[in-house]
Amino acid sequence: NLFLNGMVLGTMFMGGHLMASGQLSAGDVMAFLVNAQTVQRSVAQLSLLFGSVVKGISAGGRVFEYINKKPMMDSSGSKVIKYHEFHGDIEFKDVSFAYPSRPEAKVLKNFNLKIPAGKTVAIVGTSGNGKSTIACLLERFYDVDAGQVTIDGIDVRQMDGKWLRGRALGIISQEPVLFATTVKENIRYGRPEATDEDVYRAAQTANAHEFIVGFPDGYDTLVGERGMSLSGGQKQRIAIARAVLKNPPVLILDEATSALDSASEKVVQTALETAAKGRTVLVIAHRLSTVMNADLIVVLNKGNIVEMGTHAQLKKLKGFYWNLIKQQDQSAEASMTL
Repeated sequence: NLFLNGMVLGTMFMGGHLMASGQLSAGDVMAFLVNAQTVQRSVAQLSLLFGSVVKGISAGGRVFEYINKKPMMDSSGSKVIKYHEFHGDIEFKDVSFAYPSRPEAKVLKNFNLKIPAGKTVAIVGTSGNGKSTIACLLERFYDVDAGQVTIDGIDVRQMDGKWLRGRALGIISQEPVLFATTVKENIRYGRPEATDEDVYRAAQTANAHEFIVGFPDGYDTLVGERGMSLSGGQKQRIAIARAVLKNPPVLILDEATSALDSASEKVVQTALETAAKGRTVLVIAHRLSTVMNADLIVVLNKGNIVEMGTHAQLKKLKGFYWNLIKQQDQSAEASMTL
C-alpha cells in the first residue's frame, strides 16, 4: 500500500513541479495522474490475487501429498470370478491380524474357518472379540498380517477390489447408508444399470415393496439425509433390496438387526432369510435369536474359536454359547421389569 500510494503522490509531485516550470499543461498532469491511479488499482488487484495464489499452492501441496502417497495395501489385484463359475466357498487359513493403530494387540491369531458355498454361518461372541474384524478381512478393508482369506480358492488380495465389494459381496450393516434422494435411486445404487423392474423385484424380495408403494410418491419419495424420514426397519429393508439388486453370491450381515426393536427385527429377519436363499451367508450377530437357524454357529472368545455347531448342539454343551443365551435372557427380563 505504501508503494502504491507513493506512486500516486510521486506523480502528483513531479507533475506539479513540471507544470510550475511550464513543461507540462494542467491537462497533461491530469492524464498522468489518471494513468497512475489505473496502474495503482491494477497492481492492488494483483497483490490480492497473489495472496490467493499462495494459499492455493499451499493447499494444493497438502492435497497432492495425499494423492501421491503410496497406499499401505497393494490394490493391484485384477482377478474376478465369472458369475456362472462362482460357487462361494470361503476359507480363512491360519489368519493373524492386528489393526495398524495397535499392532501389538492381535485380534485374530492362527484363525481357521471354512464357510461352504450356499451355507449360512454365524459368528457370535461378546463385543471386542473379533467378529466384525472377520467381515472386514473378507471385504478386504484390511489385509491380513499372516495367512490367507480365499473365495473359491483365490486369495482376496489377488482379486479386483472394486469387483469384490461391488459385485461379489453384498454387505448389510447395522446402520445402512442412505442418500438424500429417492427410494428408487437408493436401491438402484447397488447396480446403477438396473431397470425399474429390477428395482421393484429387489424391493419385493426384501419385503419393502408394500411400505414403499404406501408413500404418496411411491418409489419417487425422497428419503432425506441418511434416510431420516424412514424408520429403522424401513431403512434396513431398503438396504437389503440394494444388496439383493446386485445379486451377490456372498452376503455379509454385520449386526443387521441389532439396532431395531422386536417388531421391526422380525420383519427384517424374514426379509434377510428370503434374501439369503441360494447364497453363502456370513452373519455377524450379537442377538442370538437371529442366528438360531444358521447352518453353523461359530463362537469367538478373544479371537479364537471356542465352540462350533448348530444352535441345538451348542446348547447341549452348556459352554460359552449357553452362557451367552443366559446373559441375554437375563438382560431381556431385566428390561421388561423396568
